[in-house]
Amino acid sequence: MFYVYVLKSKKDNNLYVGSTNDLKRRFQEHNSGKARSTKSRAPFNLVYYESYTSESDARKREHNLKLDGRALAQLKVRIKESIFIS
Repeated sequence: MFYVYVLKSKKDNNLYVGSTNDLKRRFQEHNSGKARSTKSRAPFNLVYYESYTSESDARKREHNLKLDGRALAQLKVRIKESIFIS
């Protein structure tokens, strides 16, 4: 399985979108500072994820969420309570 995930930084309350084939491992890497892209923003809460059987589909969705403001805005509306609680 491949995953697209959304993390919320406990430090600055901003969101981070990523993808991986091992969600548990990648989440631990983000929280332990091993992920260069989020090192300064740890720790994180996992607020959302989607699973895909195709890596290509997961990468396309990640790309879409990162580069299309409307796609991310729509997702934020769908998960607004999850984002607020974290």
